[in-house]
Amino acid sequence: MISKFKFSLIISLFLLLYSCGDKTKKISKIVEVDMESQMSNAYKEGYIELKAGDVLLAAKKFNEAELLYPQSPWAPKSAIMAAYAYYTQDYYSDTVYELERYLKTYPNHKDKVYAHFLLGMTFYVQIVDEKKDLKSILDAKKQFELIIKEYPTTEFAIDAKFKINLINEILASKEMYLARYYLNKSKWIPALNRFKTVVNEYNTTIYTEEALHRLVEINYKLGLTEESKKYANTLGYNYQSSDWYKNTYKVFNKNYRDGIKELQKDKKEKIGLIKRFKRLFE
Repeated sequence: MISKFKFSLIISLFLLLYSCGDKTKKISKIVEVDMESQMSNAYKEGYIELKAGDVLLAAKKFNEAELLYPQSPWAPKSAIMAAYAYYTQDYYSDTVYELERYLKTYPNHKDKVYAHFLLGMTFYVQIVDEKKDLKSILDAKKQFELIIKEYPTTEFAIDAKFKINLINEILASKEMYLARYYLNKSKWIPALNRFKTVVNEYNTTIYTEEALHRLVEINYKLGLTEESKKYANTLGYNYQSSDWYKNTYKVFNKNYRDGIKELQKDKKEKIGLIKRFKRLFE
């Protein structure tokens, strides 16, 4: 049996350990509250500096807020705000770094869609000359396509679709630039391939009509009459009233002058005949 002395000693030790554990919990909680308070202050300071226009100091404060209390739900928000601070003053390399770090550090955070959109916009605004550099264009398109696929019901998806349409116009413009160059040099096959890319991959752009006409023109020149007619039919079906269709019509009809005027003349004659016919009943 345990003696009274031993029993008292065990109880005393238990109480001492409990007391120490309770103090440790209290200290831990105090430290946690203090860290959260420091983080909150750093975040507020970052926001104030951002509004004041000092984006470098703002980004520094947001980074401090994240590091002070990384377990806080405000930590990932601070990371995004640091990226946004850089973005507002065109520090694009810093913006990309912060956003890519955020996406790696917080892969399941609820604001990921915003990070992808801001990343896409960072690449998008750096598009300068599509004839020289495609990297920014393709990087932007990749981010916007990801948003449409992963977050189709968000407002960001609507804007992403609009941005992709603009990007496709730029990419089609590059293809047309190269295609016309080959066309002027009588390099028919490279020209055909470029015009086909426009028709197959960028058929919603303003360049589709001309690309179809050029395919008619080149194939006809190469003696590929059936292939030429195929593209002519596509052009006629979709763009019958366009100038490019009239040019295509001339490829197959050398004596063609202006079919549209002829059609208008026929229409006027038809209307005049109807009016004269109506008079018989007046």
